[in-house]
Amino acid sequence: MNWTAPKATMLKASLLLCLTSLISYPSFAVDVVGDPNKTPLELQDVGVKEHLGGAVDLGLTFTSGEDGKVHPLKDFIDPKKPTIVNMVYFECPMLCTMVLNGVNDGMIGLDWTIGNQFNVLTVSIDPKETSNEAQAKKAAYVDHYLAGRTEQIQTEGQKASVRSGWHFVTGTEANVKLLSDQLGFSFKYDKIQKQFAHPAVTFILTPSGQISRYLYGVTYRPRDLRLALLEASQGKIGNVFDRLLMFCYHYDPAGRGYSIQVVQLMKLGAAATVGLFGGWLMVFWTRQRKGKKANDNVPA
Repeated sequence: MNWTAPKATMLKASLLLCLTSLISYPSFAVDVVGDPNKTPLELQDVGVKEHLGGAVDLGLTFTSGEDGKVHPLKDFIDPKKPTIVNMVYFECPMLCTMVLNGVNDGMIGLDWTIGNQFNVLTVSIDPKETSNEAQAKKAAYVDHYLAGRTEQIQTEGQKASVRSGWHFVTGTEANVKLLSDQLGFSFKYDKIQKQFAHPAVTFILTPSGQISRYLYGVTYRPRDLRLALLEASQGKIGNVFDRLLMFCYHYDPAGRGYSIQVVQLMKLGAAATVGLFGGWLMVFWTRQRKGKKANDNVPA
């Protein structure tokens, strides 16, 4: 934001940021977006319509910030790993930066590493932005990510894997619109503010490009990212403990995060109890039989 702008302009921009953040949530979108009398003109037709289970077109083409060349989307979606996707624009003065910062901080808190267990795709919604801007934004965010994980990522090979796993891309207006529609992500350009009004949301895709989860807001807990990635990979990443977490937690749209399932936890606890009790009985019966045999072999 231009801090030398008149106070009225700054106040309006701040208000738009707050409303755009709120409008990211489906519950708010239903109550407010559908009522033009309550929604500011700048935010009409801005929001999220979830298409869970839907697929993105992997043939859509975008320009890579790494090499400046046009690639199909399938080049950025690893068929063996889930992908975190953000729709932002690189010159955004406020909300995009907050979303990317939140995702980056959440990923730093994960045990998993970009390029190893999952990939990231950041797409510009501004068709005027270039691969040079994408490259500069990527450098800044990858450097921040690496600085936060110096203990886990030390070799040049590991760093190269991270860089190859996080893609920043630009696209034509038509392809950006097609991808946005497939994701259910609605945005619009405010000619007065010269900014894009858009929701604060992060998408999780399966290795095949299906939409597995929507995560809302500007902060992302590592646990939520971990569970969303587990869900998208169908338990193919992580260890046994991670798969148990998937069993115990489910996504709560109202709470905008993963909450523990009490019933499932009780079932898991009951199964563990039965297993432990059964194991104890087996040991007890085995000792009993051995003791009986020993007594039978004692001379009279």
